[in-house]
Amino acid sequence: MTKGDVLLADDDKAIRTVLSQALTRAGCRVRSTGAASTLWQWIEDGEGDVVLTDVMMPDGDALDLLPAIKRKRPQMPVIVMSAQNTVMTAIRAAQSGAYEYLPKPFDLREVINHVDRALESLSGPREPTEAPVDPAVDQLPLIGRSSAMQEVYRVMARLTHTDLTVMITGASGTGKELVARALHNFGKRKNGPFIALNMAAIPRELIEAELFGHEKGAFTGATERARGKFEIAQKGTLFLDEIGDMPPEAQTRLLRVLQEGEFVSVGGRQPIKADVRIIAATHQDLRRLIREGLFREDLFYRLNVVPLRLPPLNERVEDIADLSRVFLARAQDEGLPAKTITRDAVELLKEQPWPGNVRELENLIKRLAALCPEDAIDRRAVEAELSAGAIETAARDVDSQTLSGSVEEHVKRLFMRHDPSLPPNGLYDRVLREVEHPLITLTLNAARGNQVRAAEILGINRNTLRKKLRELDIPVTRGKKLM
Repeated sequence: MTKGDVLLADDDKAIRTVLSQALTRAGCRVRSTGAASTLWQWIEDGEGDVVLTDVMMPDGDALDLLPAIKRKRPQMPVIVMSAQNTVMTAIRAAQSGAYEYLPKPFDLREVINHVDRALESLSGPREPTEAPVDPAVDQLPLIGRSSAMQEVYRVMARLTHTDLTVMITGASGTGKELVARALHNFGKRKNGPFIALNMAAIPRELIEAELFGHEKGAFTGATERARGKFEIAQKGTLFLDEIGDMPPEAQTRLLRVLQEGEFVSVGGRQPIKADVRIIAATHQDLRRLIREGLFREDLFYRLNVVPLRLPPLNERVEDIADLSRVFLARAQDEGLPAKTITRDAVELLKEQPWPGNVRELENLIKRLAALCPEDAIDRRAVEAELSAGAIETAARDVDSQTLSGSVEEHVKRLFMRHDPSLPPNGLYDRVLREVEHPLITLTLNAARGNQVRAAEILGINRNTLRKKLRELDIPVTRGKKLM
């Protein structure tokens, strides 16, 4: 480890002791304090090479000191620690000029590694920093203090100073658009527009016109010139959701924009400068789509400059308590009765698989707020709603456009396995069977084998369901899940 002088500030004596011992064993000289005022006095006196400080101190917020530290000692790296592990803490730390942000609890080896790198960085120039985010922001753009979300926050914080293209991946309902909006709202282009376009929600033949605009007479129905999303998003951010559903022709045009920084509207001739930051998102495996010839590899590498994976809810169950409270507060703002949720109820929520992720949890909490007669939502209320509303929740959370896109891509793959001029025989029955089997199986699973209930959900009569069960050879066990 590079030897140096570390100024350590934390109001917790035990943490100061542990960190002081670890850093001393690693070869550093350490001065520790529990007060922000003392830390500032040491910095004014020219002491220390690196600062390692908690955010919340008894006599002030250490992040408020950071601009003054940067003015007084511009080369001094400041590593901030915080138990308030929110995205705003990470963003404030980064934009205030912090060298690194470490959420508590932390790994001692990680702290030592960061201090070591900070000491080594003293021989090189530091990047200029921007003013801190306004502390008056009263709502967090993202909720969660889990270790999985901390990594998301740290990546986001590092991106706020840049215009780098970001590829957000994650299952449906994980909050990809929320992350894109946060990157815009706390980034360099926050004063420009944020324009979102979902590739799966637009007819494929219209995507190019939606993206790049069109001239009058460019195609049937184009009675006047229309601006596309690239033009509308100038000096701002364009969020391309479900990028995996973009058709090949539009992929080629998008690649040209990313390479040359300009585009031409449909039917137009004059190039238009594209002063836009691109953030893309998908729930699909783009590398698999590349192998299957459905997505351009060169476009993937242009979009995947900074990959950002959002964890599913079952990887961050410790956030469920915070999320539930926030959703209850939002439900109250929407006119529903004020509710609380018990610890036992939260523990039950943590045990659920959450295929619909955060969106599914939010829908459930709002239903509980509306339907639970008691002021406190307890375990029994959650159990009843999970049992009665499982399939309805899933149905509300399924994005019909995404489902349509998935079926379309599946049909494409069937075609690609054969001579394009000679589609496989029996394609209609084959696709129908491959859609019906999982649909009926999942519905019966949710209905716990109750065929009457399953038929109601599917919108078919019971005799039709029985016929399908025989044709598709689907077993039924009453009262038990099939998978």
